[in-house]
Amino acid sequence: MEVILLERVAKLGQMGETVKVRDGYARNFLLPRGKALRATKTNKEHFENQRAQLEARNLERRKEAEAVGEKLNGQSFVIIRQAGETGVLYGSVSTRDLAETMTQNGFSVDRNQIVLNTPIKTLGMHPVPVALHPEVEVEVTINVARSPEEAERQARGEAVSTREETNLDDLGLEVGAALAEAGDVEL
Repeated sequence: MEVILLERVAKLGQMGETVKVRDGYARNFLLPRGKALRATKTNKEHFENQRAQLEARNLERRKEAEAVGEKLNGQSFVIIRQAGETGVLYGSVSTRDLAETMTQNGFSVDRNQIVLNTPIKTLGMHPVPVALHPEVEVEVTINVARSPEEAERQARGEAVSTREETNLDDLGLEVGAALAEAGDVEL
């Protein structure tokens, strides 16, 4: 299906371009979200008539995104979660959690704007890109910790102590050595 892009779409094209996409991508993503129009003769004429307004609206949204991006870029957000002794979270930190945290801190960010390929499942500092506009992307740091004190230590760059997994072979050797010292004991 051929569509006319109403805004810049990553890996597809710029506003005003006529591109050929798969039918499902157009019907399920581009058309419902208002990112494109079907490339019919009437829609092409309509787009050319509305082009100046669309470009002005896009420019206005981009300026707003750049203003928010200047404040948001480089910010660090702390998320407190329960985790095991090895630093693996019992749950995960998703885009919804990140959007809620940023909104609570005064930034209007939608979860669809957060570029997180897989949920965060470990303690530590995690860089996360945020696409405020198709042409404006900033990076924030997410500090996932068990407590506020641990978050402060991580922010200073200190290693958070996690119990290392015990190697069972080493444990067996230690038990064997202890039994040898105790004498011949049959099990």
